This record gives sequence, structure tokens and C-alpha cells, in this order.
Amino acid sequence: MKRYIFRRFLQALPLLFIISVVLFVLMQNMGDPLATMGGRKVTRKEDRIRLARQLGLDKPVLVQYLYWLVGNDWAKTDMDGDGVAETPGVRKGVLRGDWGISLVNRQPVTKVISERLSNTLLLMLTAETVIIALAMIIGIYSALNQYSAVDNTITTVTFIFYSMPVFFFGLLAMYIFAVNFKKWGLPYLPTVGMFEPKAGQTPSQVIWHMVLPVATLSFGFIAGYSRYIRSTMMEALGQDYIRTAKAKGLPKPEVVYIHALKNASLPIVTIIALDLPFLLGGAIVTERIFGWPGMGRLFLDHVARSDTPVVMGILMMIAAAVIVFQIIADITYAWLDPRIRFK
Repeated sequence: MKRYIFRRFLQALPLLFIISVVLFVLMQNMGDPLATMGGRKVTRKEDRIRLARQLGLDKPVLVQYLYWLVGNDWAKTDMDGDGVAETPGVRKGVLRGDWGISLVNRQPVTKVISERLSNTLLLMLTAETVIIALAMIIGIYSALNQYSAVDNTITTVTFIFYSMPVFFFGLLAMYIFAVNFKKWGLPYLPTVGMFEPKAGQTPSQVIWHMVLPVATLSFGFIAGYSRYIRSTMMEALGQDYIRTAKAKGLPKPEVVYIHALKNASLPIVTIIALDLPFLLGGAIVTERIFGWPGMGRLFLDHVARSDTPVVMGILMMIAAAVIVFQIIADITYAWLDPRIRFK
């Protein structure tokens, strides 16, 4: 297993390199980061030239990528024509742990991302716990009571939820549980931010503000996961080893939750491993609707201003997370099914 994990990480290195090249080239063609540096005023031509030299944006794309990847402390250039060798924005490069400085707020990329990452992790882990728990309950119940009135009702509701856009569900939840509940004199849910400024960032405030974002982020995944679990559980319950276990007189909970569920969980593990990195990157629509200060909002704010260092940091983090979670999924396969072995 250790050799397999080590080999997978080695295989991931060229993949991450190719991803970084593609993303960097795309970012260079998405917009002009100098256009918004003057605020509401149009950046003057002489200021644009000066800023481009200071930030190294006057270099060819390949040179800028090399600066981003391996640093530019080796590249001494005369930027202002005074005969003195200078280096624009001296940095060590990603390979040495330096992700650069944000073009928007002039702070280190690692600091900008870390300030928002904890908020997204809180929202993501809570939502994922709710998703897996409810999807398991609904999917297993539907599989054990297939084609009953309850199963048909669950199927109809889940298909409606699965086909409903996230923004529509979020706005509908805000209208019902915030606007109308307040109008009716009922306890209403907050719709913006993580806490009320007057109350401060207390645990109760954060939990109360998480209700609507977590519900909005979870409803579609619950509907989708529950259908997968129902399908795989129905297939597993029809296998010969399940009939053998029943014939031996094993208790029903043991047959369902140990013998059937472990084998039925393999496809679900793959889906969860693919979805987790994107939740880690921030549920963009959900965070935007509810003003949640996480990675999703950070990505939108900085991509709109063509802040290449921050956007590249977020996207490369997501790419690395995809690879890591896929390796974790492979390890989970071997734990769930002893027949699977990796060399």
C-alpha cells in the first residue's frame, strides 16, 4: 500500500505541472489586473508602465510562469533604465513555498487564503456530515422498502430537489425562513454573514447563521447521494452472499449494515471523493448568496480583478485536493472490500 501511495504521488507531479501551465495561461488572457488598481479613476499610461515593471507583468507569459514557479531571485533586470540591476517583486517561487503577493491587497497569498479557508472548512464539513447522514438514512430506507408508497414519495421529492438550481433553493429558503418568518412574528433565520456585529462571533451565532447555507449546500447532494445509495443497496441485497447470510440466520441489521452496505458504499466513496475538493474550494453560489466569507467569495472577488497569484493558489489547492482525495478513496476501497489489493 505504501508503494502504491508513493507511486500515485509521483504520477501526480507531472499532472499538477500541466494543470498549472494551462491555468496560468488562461489567467493571463482573462483580464487586465492593472485596470482596477486606480480605483474608480482610469489608470494613467505612465502608471501602468511603472506598475507593470514593478510587478513583472511586462514580461512574456513564459517568463512570468517561471517567476511564479521557481521564483525570480535569479533574474536580475534593469526595470527603470538607470543601469542598476533590479528584480520585480523578488520571490522564491511556488516550488520553495512562496505563492506570491496578491495584486489586489498586496498581502501574501497564503495569508489571504488561510483567512478564508477555515470558514469554508467549517461550512463544508458540516454540510458533508449532514449530506452523508441523511443520504444514508433515506437511501437505505428506500432500498429496504422499494416501490412502496413512501419510496415513491421519496423518489419524487429527491428528483425535484436534484433538478432545482442551487440559487433558486437558496433564495426560496431566504424568502420563507427569513422574510416571511419575520413578517409572521416567528423566530427567523439570518441570511448574511457568519454573525451579528453586535453579538460578536460566538459559537451560537455562527451555528445560527450556518443553518440556511448548510441547507442550501446540502439539499442537492442529499437527493443525488440517496439515489445512488438506493440503487447500489438494491443491487447488493440481491446478491448470493446476502441470501446466504440470511439463510444462516444472521440478524437483519448485520446483513444490511455490515454485509450489504460495505459493498454498496464503493460507488458512493468515489462520488464523495470527487465532490469534496470542490466543496473545499468553496460553494461559490451558496457563499455568494448568503455572504459567507469563504473560499467561494474569495475566488469570485479576485478572479474578477484578474489577481493571478490568489486565483492560482486556490485552483492549485483544489487540483491537489482532487488527487489526495482520490488516493484516500482508493485506500477506503481496500478497507471496505478485502478483495481489492494495491501493489
